[in-house]
Amino acid sequence: MADALPEELDVVILGTGLQEAIIAAACSRIGQRVLHVDRRNYYGGNWASFSFSGLLSWIEECRGQTSGNAEVSWKDKILEEEDAIQLGQVDKSIENLEVFCFVSTATEENVVEIGALENKQTNVDSNTAIENAVLGSQDEKNQTCKVTSIGGAESPLENLEDQDSPLSTKEEVSSEKIQQKDKPCPGHVPSSTATEISLATKEITDNMPSVEVEADNKDQTTDASAQEVKKEAKKLTYSQIAKDGRKFNIDLTSKFLYSRGSLVDLLIKSNVSRYAEFKNITRILTFQGGKVEQVPCSRADVFASKQLTMVEKRMLMKFLTFCLEYEQHPDEYIDFKDSGFSDYLKTKKLTANLQHFILHSIAMVSESASTTEGLKATQHFLQCLGRYGNTPFLFPLYGVGEIPQCFCRMSAVFGGTYCLRHSVQCLVVDRETMRCKAVVDSNGHRISCEHFIVNHNYLPEKHTKNVQHRYISRGVLITNSSVLKSNSEQISILTVPAVEKDQPSVRIIELCPSSNTCPQGTYLVHLTCLSNGTAKEDLEPVVSTLFTQYSENEETDCHECEVEEKPRLLWALYFNVRDTSAVDRSTYEGLPSNVFVCGGPDDALGFEQSVTQAEDIFHQLCPGEEFCPAAPKPEDIIYDSDGAQPANAGFGAPTESEAAEVKENTNPESDPTEDGNDEVVKSLDINEMDQQSISRESAMSNPDTQTLKCSNGSEMPKDAE
Repeated sequence: MADALPEELDVVILGTGLQEAIIAAACSRIGQRVLHVDRRNYYGGNWASFSFSGLLSWIEECRGQTSGNAEVSWKDKILEEEDAIQLGQVDKSIENLEVFCFVSTATEENVVEIGALENKQTNVDSNTAIENAVLGSQDEKNQTCKVTSIGGAESPLENLEDQDSPLSTKEEVSSEKIQQKDKPCPGHVPSSTATEISLATKEITDNMPSVEVEADNKDQTTDASAQEVKKEAKKLTYSQIAKDGRKFNIDLTSKFLYSRGSLVDLLIKSNVSRYAEFKNITRILTFQGGKVEQVPCSRADVFASKQLTMVEKRMLMKFLTFCLEYEQHPDEYIDFKDSGFSDYLKTKKLTANLQHFILHSIAMVSESASTTEGLKATQHFLQCLGRYGNTPFLFPLYGVGEIPQCFCRMSAVFGGTYCLRHSVQCLVVDRETMRCKAVVDSNGHRISCEHFIVNHNYLPEKHTKNVQHRYISRGVLITNSSVLKSNSEQISILTVPAVEKDQPSVRIIELCPSSNTCPQGTYLVHLTCLSNGTAKEDLEPVVSTLFTQYSENEETDCHECEVEEKPRLLWALYFNVRDTSAVDRSTYEGLPSNVFVCGGPDDALGFEQSVTQAEDIFHQLCPGEEFCPAAPKPEDIIYDSDGAQPANAGFGAPTESEAAEVKENTNPESDPTEDGNDEVVKSLDINEMDQQSISRESAMSNPDTQTLKCSNGSEMPKDAE
């Protein structure tokens, strides 16, 4: 594929992050010839999502700091009247990467990730990724748990191999588990360690007669059996996490979509929303007085809340009503325009409880934010309420990494060319015009182009020496329960205020299995804040406050009364990521005028900055053109003169043969969440599915009836309230 790349293009884009993907889609949509390449073997860059084994491979890639591409000489491609700008081949945007495992790492031999494909490049290769990922930080700080066998001797982690293994149903997993129990254990694995509980099936098997406890009859078991099952259910191992690794979708960047934010509007306008599904964020939490509590957001929530007195409810509603129209009452805040929002709240005679709710859970701004910033953030929060649910936020099923891929798909539909594991070695600059006229790729091919777009992380240091970077501290945790337990699965957001004055507040996003980001029996927790030190130093105080380390020692159960409400921490990853979102174009030295730089993810909760940057760059590339217009209606498409109609590009209604294929291949029993939660994905009858699919296709082709597809099976109209 790389040898057949076109030699002349309009736009060459290096990097597949969100901004680059949006620009590629916008340019392809108006007929520009686009080549979109990435030196990695996955889409998204620092916006990507990984399975568990894919994340371990990413960790090894970051630690190895290798380019992954053999350099081919490019100097013979440069003519006398031309200069060359060599690009960097190593990404240095990730620092201070540390991994900790708190479950037993004494694995079985030949642990196979369910559904893994043989020789898949994003998966883990043999011992290397697991041993280095789990034990790498131990060599540096000796803070990870020791890997020991039952006999007390240290034992290395066993292989996590990539083998052909089709996706299994629950029954297949259960059957396979029973067969494994009857097989003799490997000599180096004690029989007592052979007992496992599958995260997918929660089936309990050991050397004693098996006990099967279903959700419907737990209350009918004896107290002794229930206690025994409870003890066994707590025993999780690293091998179980590895086996269910493909059920994880772990984001490098953790964000939500504001329901009336710029990204949702762009998804609907461009019809890219058809490529993804979204789930409502069901609750907003706050941390106050050492406890996690739910924050009332809507009018109904406020008056139904038992946390607020009647006086507080009226005070809160009065203030929120003012925030919705604060521009019309400048006399209310003009004297405090330059002061802090937290100081302004104190002047509104709000109780300390209400000030905490508004500052950290509604406005979600820092203590140093100005009054104008706080009022604007509160107004935006309130305007987003009710469009798709009781909170202002949406989350894409399977993770944030789906969003860049959706825009890349749109670009490909309209003629964009894509090539992963491929890069650009240098830019060819005309000395007279000082414009980039061509690029030389990693295979030594020269490709002419009008414009070049590059992610900041690809630029050499000599062009970025005046750039001031910020860093973001990120944490990814796998836990066994929610920070605030409830009867149903919830996607939650929690802001933990700074403990000390100079420390940043920490934003926590907790994802449940119904978000299709983690298997049953686990929760995925993302922590984000601006960096003061390493990610572990910034985030560990919050982690130790809200979570307790997983322990298999049953003697510690006597202390369970103190920590039983805290989720158990199974696995943790900390890293710092460079934030270049606010870097001004003028700070880059020696770049041609037709070279544009895209920043990475910022620390904000939403996507506004990324969409704004992508739109600004597009208008510089193509002044006067519409940014990401909607796809044309099928009846408006003009085909070639020979009358042959091309294959369905994915925007029109499916043909009869495609509809028949869907009817033949769709499994009505297949549920991607596998949790039985009807609020997430409802099983549809095949005929009903086909009818909805056709109506959805026709609706998507009409800008007046554009919708956003949500995971409960319904379509959210653009102006739904």
